[in-house]
Amino acid sequence: MSLTFFALTGSALTGLGIYGLMSQPHLLRRVIAFNIIGSGLFLFFGAAGARGAAADPIPQALIITGIVVALSASALAVALVVALARSTGQATLPGSAGDGPGQEGPKDEGRQKPGPEDQGPEDQGSEQTVLQAAGHDDTLQSIAGTRP
Repeated sequence: MSLTFFALTGSALTGLGIYGLMSQPHLLRRVIAFNIIGSGLFLFFGAAGARGAAADPIPQALIITGIVVALSASALAVALVVALARSTGQATLPGSAGDGPGQEGPKDEGRQKPGPEDQGPEDQGSEQTVLQAAGHDDTLQSIAGTRP
Protein backbone atom coordinates (compact mmCIF):
# COMPACT_ATOMS: atom_id res chain seq x y z
CA MET A 1 0.00 0.00 0.00
CA SER A 2 1.15 3.48 -0.71
CA LEU A 3 2.01 6.04 1.92
CA THR A 4 -0.60 8.37 0.47
CA PHE A 5 -3.31 5.92 1.54
CA PHE A 6 -2.02 5.94 5.12
CA ALA A 7 -1.74 9.72 5.16
CA LEU A 8 -5.31 10.11 3.85
CA THR A 9 -6.61 7.57 6.36
CA GLY A 10 -4.87 9.46 9.16
CA SER A 11 -6.39 12.72 7.95
CA ALA A 12 -9.85 11.11 7.79
CA LEU A 13 -9.48 9.77 11.34
CA THR A 14 -8.42 13.21 12.57
CA GLY A 15 -11.42 14.83 10.90
CA LEU A 16 -13.79 12.20 12.28
CA GLY A 17 -12.38 12.71 15.77
CA ILE A 18 -12.77 16.49 15.56
CA TYR A 19 -16.39 16.04 14.48
CA GLY A 20 -17.03 13.67 17.39
CA LEU A 21 -15.32 16.02 19.84
CA MET A 22 -17.51 18.93 18.77
CA SER A 23 -20.82 17.12 18.38
CA GLN A 24 -21.00 14.83 21.42
CA PRO A 25 -22.07 16.20 24.82
CA HIS A 26 -21.22 12.98 26.70
CA LEU A 27 -17.71 13.27 28.14
CA LEU A 28 -16.74 9.63 27.63
CA ARG A 29 -17.55 9.97 23.93
CA ARG A 30 -15.40 13.10 23.84
CA VAL A 31 -12.49 11.16 25.36
CA ILE A 32 -12.92 8.49 22.66
CA ALA A 33 -13.08 11.19 19.97
CA PHE A 34 -9.87 12.72 21.33
CA ASN A 35 -8.21 9.29 21.12
CA ILE A 36 -9.38 8.97 17.49
CA ILE A 37 -7.75 12.34 16.75
CA GLY A 38 -4.51 11.10 18.30
CA SER A 39 -4.63 7.84 16.34
CA GLY A 40 -5.13 9.75 13.11
CA LEU A 41 -2.19 12.01 13.88
CA PHE A 42 0.04 9.06 14.74
CA LEU A 43 -0.91 7.36 11.46
CA PHE A 44 -0.28 10.56 9.49
CA PHE A 45 3.11 11.17 11.13
CA GLY A 46 4.07 7.53 10.60
CA ALA A 47 3.27 7.85 6.90
CA ALA A 48 5.18 11.11 6.69
CA GLY A 49 8.22 9.59 8.42
CA ALA A 50 8.31 6.45 6.24
CA ARG A 51 9.55 8.11 3.07
CA GLY A 52 12.41 6.49 1.23
CA ALA A 53 13.71 2.94 1.37
CA ALA A 54 14.42 2.89 5.11
CA ALA A 55 12.13 4.26 7.78
CA ASP A 56 13.40 7.19 9.83
CA PRO A 57 13.71 6.15 13.51
CA ILE A 58 13.04 9.64 14.92
CA PRO A 59 9.33 9.82 13.92
CA GLN A 60 8.89 6.24 15.09
CA ALA A 61 10.30 7.10 18.51
CA LEU A 62 8.09 10.18 18.73
CA ILE A 63 5.02 8.14 17.79
CA ILE A 64 5.74 5.51 20.45
CA THR A 65 6.26 8.25 23.05
CA GLY A 66 3.01 9.89 21.94
CA ILE A 67 1.12 6.61 22.29
CA VAL A 68 2.35 6.21 25.87
CA VAL A 69 1.41 9.79 26.74
CA ALA A 70 -2.00 9.39 25.06
CA LEU A 71 -2.67 6.22 27.05
CA SER A 72 -1.90 7.90 30.37
CA ALA A 73 -3.91 11.01 29.43
CA SER A 74 -6.85 8.81 28.44
CA ALA A 75 -6.70 6.96 31.76
CA LEU A 76 -6.69 10.28 33.62
CA ALA A 77 -9.58 11.61 31.53
CA VAL A 78 -11.68 8.49 32.12
CA ALA A 79 -10.97 8.70 35.86
CA LEU A 80 -12.10 12.34 35.87
CA VAL A 81 -15.28 11.47 33.93
CA VAL A 82 -16.04 8.68 36.43
CA ALA A 83 -15.46 11.06 39.36
CA LEU A 84 -17.73 13.66 37.78
CA ALA A 85 -20.42 11.05 37.13
CA ARG A 86 -20.24 9.85 40.73
CA SER A 87 -20.45 13.35 42.20
CA THR A 88 -23.12 14.83 39.92
CA GLY A 89 -24.92 11.76 38.63
CA GLN A 90 -24.34 12.70 34.99
CA ALA A 91 -21.43 12.45 32.58
CA THR A 92 -22.00 15.72 30.74
CA LEU A 93 -20.88 19.21 31.56
CA PRO A 94 -23.46 21.74 32.74
CA GLY A 95 -24.99 23.51 29.77
CA SER A 96 -24.19 20.71 27.33
CA ALA A 97 -27.15 18.46 28.11
CA GLY A 98 -28.88 19.31 24.81
CA ASP A 99 -29.18 16.97 21.88
CA GLY A 100 -26.63 18.74 19.71
CA PRO A 101 -23.92 21.37 19.65
CA GLY A 102 -24.88 24.83 20.82
CA GLN A 103 -28.00 23.67 22.63
CA GLU A 104 -28.18 24.15 26.34
CA GLY A 105 -30.02 22.17 28.93
CA PRO A 106 -33.08 23.36 30.81
CA LYS A 107 -32.77 26.71 32.52
CA ASP A 108 -33.24 27.14 36.27
CA GLU A 109 -34.79 30.59 36.05
CA GLY A 110 -36.44 31.87 39.19
CA ARG A 111 -35.89 28.67 41.17
CA GLN A 112 -33.98 28.79 44.39
CA LYS A 113 -32.27 25.88 45.95
CA PRO A 114 -33.97 24.63 49.10
CA GLY A 115 -32.42 25.91 52.30
CA PRO A 116 -32.43 24.46 55.83
CA GLU A 117 -35.80 26.08 56.54
CA ASP A 118 -37.35 24.11 53.65
CA GLN A 119 -36.27 20.76 55.08
CA GLY A 120 -38.69 18.49 56.80
CA PRO A 121 -38.06 17.04 60.26
CA GLU A 122 -36.61 13.86 58.74
CA ASP A 123 -34.07 15.89 56.74
CA GLN A 124 -32.85 18.07 59.60
CA GLY A 125 -29.55 16.99 61.02
CA SER A 126 -28.65 14.91 57.99
CA GLU A 127 -25.40 16.84 57.56
CA GLN A 128 -24.49 15.98 61.13
CA THR A 129 -25.26 12.32 60.51
CA VAL A 130 -23.13 12.29 57.36
CA LEU A 131 -20.19 13.93 59.12
CA GLN A 132 -20.45 11.52 62.04
CA ALA A 133 -20.61 8.51 59.73
CA ALA A 134 -17.51 9.75 57.93
CA GLY A 135 -15.63 10.09 61.21
CA HIS A 136 -15.40 13.88 61.16
CA ASP A 137 -16.33 14.53 64.78
CA ASP A 138 -13.71 17.29 65.02
CA THR A 139 -15.45 19.14 62.15
CA LEU A 140 -18.76 18.86 63.98
CA GLN A 141 -17.19 20.21 67.17
CA SER A 142 -15.62 23.17 65.36
CA ILE A 143 -18.92 23.99 63.63
CA ALA A 144 -20.86 23.76 66.89
CA GLY A 145 -18.25 25.87 68.68
CA THR A 146 -17.62 23.31 71.40
CA ARG A 147 -14.01 22.84 70.45
CA PRO A 148 -11.46 25.34 71.85
